[in-house]
Amino acid sequence: MATLQVVDRWTGPGNRDEVINPVPMRENGAHPSPDKGHFEHWYFDARLDDGHVIVGFLQTAELMTKKAGVELHVYEPNGTRHEVRKFYPHAQASASTEKCDVRVAHNWGRVVEDFADGGLPTHQIHIAEDGMQFDLTFESLVPMWQPGEGLTNYGEDSFFAWVVAAPKAKVTGSIVVNGKRHEVSGIGYHDHNWGKGTMPRIVDHWYWGRVYADDLTVVYATIFTTGRFGNAVSTPFMLASGSDVVLSTGEIEIEEGPSVYNEIADQSYPSSLTLRAGGGAAELRLDVKEIIHAHDLLNDVPVVGKRFVKPVAKPVINRLLGNPGYFRFRSDFTLTAEVGGETVVRTGSTLHEAVALR
Repeated sequence: MATLQVVDRWTGPGNRDEVINPVPMRENGAHPSPDKGHFEHWYFDARLDDGHVIVGFLQTAELMTKKAGVELHVYEPNGTRHEVRKFYPHAQASASTEKCDVRVAHNWGRVVEDFADGGLPTHQIHIAEDGMQFDLTFESLVPMWQPGEGLTNYGEDSFFAWVVAAPKAKVTGSIVVNGKRHEVSGIGYHDHNWGKGTMPRIVDHWYWGRVYADDLTVVYATIFTTGRFGNAVSTPFMLASGSDVVLSTGEIEIEEGPSVYNEIADQSYPSSLTLRAGGGAAELRLDVKEIIHAHDLLNDVPVVGKRFVKPVAKPVINRLLGNPGYFRFRSDFTLTAEVGGETVVRTGSTLHEAVALR
């Protein structure tokens, strides 16, 4: 079988953006498609000053099931995790094509101040299910960004699109967990994905995360494709200094540390990850210190995940469906970057994730 081509649509020259253009508000709006393989979601997360970490999704077509729905995830300061996933008929989901304004049943997310294209937008979300609730405002501190045209083509029929509507945002509002309301503040992030295709056939695994270090912000992803796409790797990387995006590139070298197996996820992960931007513009090293969340994604598949089936059928299931697993880590980081003609070094702690689909 011929290897299918992967094309990252950078504006150039090469796999980078020499000119970093403002991102139109419509890019964070809906990109509807009648295709059954279409997916689209809006993602929000925040690391709150009281120690809570929250993640919220609004999905008009979920990545794997293609159903409309929402997700709420809360990591309490003591490590307790709460999760709610709820699906709704497609008739109860809607989204504007002009800007972020999406609704799934009684849940919604929207831009409330956009300051025209290229400005610093403010978003709000209201997601409430099964006693958990997020009412949060995200005031952007860094402009919207997308790598090149924000699109990667996988062969002729499949693609994945990504716009980071709020690379870094001041977060305020309230959350409800276990019936208790918390007035909160912190730092957050919002992005938007859409595309077409069956991701487990395309993507083998990926790493994704951000770093917030004083006046520097990094957003990155490393996406490794399967053998049918030649094991190609896409490496979008953004560096912002203050409120200015100063580097947008896919010319990244990746170095993984020794692999560590985790029984809960039934997957391995690199104990460290180093990303080096071409020409020495930036280097980011992450050293894993703690697994915040490990999950065997086969447990989410109906019947397959049932305890009385999975141990017996595991080898057969893995051959058919792969061995998908998810990790969210807390890691120490070291960021070295050339900014304004000077080399600066920042250190700290951050959260990031790894996902294996095969």
